[in-house]
Amino acid sequence: MIDDAHDLACVHAATERLLSAAAGLDNASLAEPSRLPGWSRGHVLAHLARNADALVNVLEARPMYADAATRDADIERDAPRPLAAQLDDLRASADRFRHTAAAPADRNRTVELRNGVTDTAARVPFRRWIEVELHHVDLGTGYELEDLPAEFTERETDFLTERFAQHPDVPSTVLVSETGRTWKTGGGAPGGPVTVEGPAAELLGWLAGRRDGLALTVRGGTLPALPPL
Repeated sequence: MIDDAHDLACVHAATERLLSAAAGLDNASLAEPSRLPGWSRGHVLAHLARNADALVNVLEARPMYADAATRDADIERDAPRPLAAQLDDLRASADRFRHTAAAPADRNRTVELRNGVTDTAARVPFRRWIEVELHHVDLGTGYELEDLPAEFTERETDFLTERFAQHPDVPSTVLVSETGRTWKTGGGAPGGPVTVEGPAAELLGWLAGRRDGLALTVRGGTLPALPPL
């Protein structure tokens, strides 16, 4: 059962880690490339602030973003700001999200995200946790996939293997972590089953498009090409 209060506390802790790391940057390093192609570190922080506001919209039954063009334009507008403005915005937007997500409401209601995706309100804090943790890694400030909380790594692997289950471009695939935990995904494309083995952080990195999978061991075929998130 989803514990959204627990997840909201995890979001807060992850946000504090991110803010602490970002505070160690300066305006010049903020303008440097992040690990996301075409995005500076400023783009990453701007996206995280606007995503917090977008999830407030979701919880208050408004469209997550007005449209894709507006979402992209807002990020481009906010990316070049100086570090102090970025940090203030990220703190304020995180506080708005936390306040809205903690307010009394029907946690079982269905909410709509981007591109027609729906979920329960109770899982929105976990979705925000995903954004904060993975984009902290994307900043390239020394926080790596191996530094992610073990609970997050396991749950995000659960989430992504569910997402790719029966995907028409992914053959039947079994993931095996070094701890012996297994997941099944894919199955919508011909071929397989392919077994992919490796450390939990490497498996997550491959699923989330943050690593190329070369550190993984593949049996029964070649490493499947996963669609972008």
